[in-house]
Amino acid sequence: MKPPGHPVPSGDRAMARMLIRALEMAGHDVTLVSELRVFLRAADAGLLAPFEAQAAAERLRIATRWHDGGTPDLWLCYHPYYKSPDLIGPPLAREFGIPYLTVESSWSRRRNLGDWARAQDLVLAGLEQAALNISVTARDAQGLAEGCPEARIARLPPFIDADPFAAPPAPQPGHFVTAAMMRPGDKLSSYLALAKALALVPGDWRLSIAGDGPARPEVEAAFAPLAGRVSFLGQLDRPGLAALFAQGWLYLWPGHAEAYGLAALEAQAAGLPVISEETAGTPEVVENGRTGLLTPARDTGAFARAIATLAFDAPRRADMAAAARRFARGDRGLDTASRRLDTLLQKALRP
Repeated sequence: MKPPGHPVPSGDRAMARMLIRALEMAGHDVTLVSELRVFLRAADAGLLAPFEAQAAAERLRIATRWHDGGTPDLWLCYHPYYKSPDLIGPPLAREFGIPYLTVESSWSRRRNLGDWARAQDLVLAGLEQAALNISVTARDAQGLAEGCPEARIARLPPFIDADPFAAPPAPQPGHFVTAAMMRPGDKLSSYLALAKALALVPGDWRLSIAGDGPARPEVEAAFAPLAGRVSFLGQLDRPGLAALFAQGWLYLWPGHAEAYGLAALEAQAAGLPVISEETAGTPEVVENGRTGLLTPARDTGAFARAIATLAFDAPRRADMAAAARRFARGDRGLDTASRRLDTLLQKALRP
């Protein structure tokens, strides 16, 4: 995966940064030991062998440094999966006799193709070796248990730093907001679905979109029939996003194949109920009927009805807004996550 300091925003980068902050809040010293980026973009691209050679050189560099300066208490790898296996940590952990841990590892039988199959074998070996595998979603935990019944698995729900979104909400009636990168694949699919659903929503409303990327022309074309109601704000920094969310009435994002969606938690921290599809990892970040509404996957009509229902039911929307803010700032806040993560690490470190 790209390292936490990479300039391009993403959910993976955000969660990696949050994990580092949560560990540091609990009193741990965190070192980013390598920035080697292993990414197998296709199963048949022949990239695994070159990456293994680069990883061998990285292991030698790190081992030399550890021999000279001492070893860490544990190795933690974030998000090893079929496109990005950990080629460095497991051998070093064995060589130096330290615990190996993973966070948000995943495994899926249907990805056993070409280099991806070999990568998944490496992921499984890491799962079995790990003192603990911390899953962020129930779906990932189930996949790990299927692929490696011997794996030691614990849960850490998705979390955010809610402080940047602490300003009192000042919702503007009918002002819908969304925030996501504009890239081909699932993100574009979600944008297209949102445009189709909004075309069915009556009443006085407008949509502000925060995000940019290579698929922006396709996104703009999808919303062209709604011209005059939709504003494209480009990529916003954290203060800009917080200001936008504070003005919002509802946060809308279908979330096709979404791992979970940290932006939805950030929106809730700002006091925005969320409407999303009940698919992939979205149920991990939205409490259906309490902090927002989840609709059947790929059902445009149901998504549109949910928007119309909640947008024009002010008392229910206000109740959900308050519940969303409590949920994101309490159960899914950084303080809570730091304590949970520290408890899991302390158990893993016990002899």
